[in-house]
Amino acid sequence: QVQLVESGGGLVQPGGSLSISCAVSGRTSSINTMGWYRQAPGKQRELVANITTGGSTIIADSVKGRFTIARDNAKNTVYLQMNSLKPEDTAVYYCYADIRVLFKRRDYWGQGTLVTVSD
Repeated sequence: QVQLVESGGGLVQPGGSLSISCAVSGRTSSINTMGWYRQAPGKQRELVANITTGGSTIIADSVKGRFTIARDNAKNTVYLQMNSLKPEDTAVYYCYADIRVLFKRRDYWGQGTLVTVSD
């Protein structure tokens, strides 16, 4: 069974840095785009960043220049490095991956990891 397991997250002060990661476990045929969404209290889920197998990225304007997304295809893992964090970055961060298992292809989601930016 395919699962996405997130790690990292936690409490950080404004201006600080944090890194979160997400590893795909289980048997897959291919893993395509991977990325991160976030959802703040009372707000809709929004795309933070994604990255293709070839390394092309999309970064949300709200985090551009502060967040970096990367992936290790050998480890089936995607990373999000978050710098210069602001209180408005506080949210539950969800990783996702577009995965094909045999002849079926769909998005899989992690359980979410809470990032809190506060003094």
